[in-house]
Amino acid sequence: MTTMKPAIATVCSLEAPLGTVLEDYAAGHVDAVDLWLGHADAFLKQHDVATLKDRLAGHGVAAVAASFQGGLLTSQGDARREHWAHFEARLALCRDLGIPVLVIAGDAFGPLGPEDLGRLSVSLVDAARRAADAGVRLALEFDARASFPNNLQSAVAVVEQVGSPALGLCLDWFQFSVGPSKPLDLWLLSKENLAHVQLSDIADVPREMAADADRILPGEGTSPPDELVHRLGEIGYAGAVAVELFNPALWRVPPRQFGEIAMTSLRKTLGQAAM
Repeated sequence: MTTMKPAIATVCSLEAPLGTVLEDYAAGHVDAVDLWLGHADAFLKQHDVATLKDRLAGHGVAAVAASFQGGLLTSQGDARREHWAHFEARLALCRDLGIPVLVIAGDAFGPLGPEDLGRLSVSLVDAARRAADAGVRLALEFDARASFPNNLQSAVAVVEQVGSPALGLCLDWFQFSVGPSKPLDLWLLSKENLAHVQLSDIADVPREMAADADRILPGEGTSPPDELVHRLGEIGYAGAVAVELFNPALWRVPPRQFGEIAMTSLRKTLGQAAM
């Protein structure tokens, strides 16, 4: 039986420093995290990469993914050069910390013309090549409010067009639920194209009006990820599944308490309560 790897995204405890989050999550029986790169940036202003690597190992916590790198797809000029320099630095960080997956944002907003779509495709090919050189796999996360791709079907098509093992999909259940993706699209997922999964549920608000602050623990809202979890089992997905919440109300929960509650919720959702 294939077993998915339950993880908690450190952004769930954004108001606490990363060192505290790692220590408290570990105490709350969390052994895998989706590392929020803003957290890592703040930590590395005071420490070096070796110290962060030691902290992870010392707490018995594996960083199974890093989130996220934006600005790669259709940016131009100085902004593009800055985003790509940042991308190279984050690939090096993932390589040095042994993080296998880097989430990249599908953040192409506004009207897009043929040149923009061409630039997006070329950018992904280049990004995948650089990631392969660093031994890292990229996970493209579609954004439900982006111009393209904003749904699972289009994201799968984009990844297939690039055709690189170094580029897969990140399926964020919130983005799937609030956008134009359809349940039937889940059949497009495969063990080969899916690189990372992020889970949350949605508070009792209309999906069209749902914002990041309406993300709650999986199974506690109006959009439980049961269909997705079933599909993950069907394809034998063995990667990480991380709870990812951007809820300011939950940021105030002490990290140890949150880690315990979130991991219990996640294991129940994945059907791994006995693990």
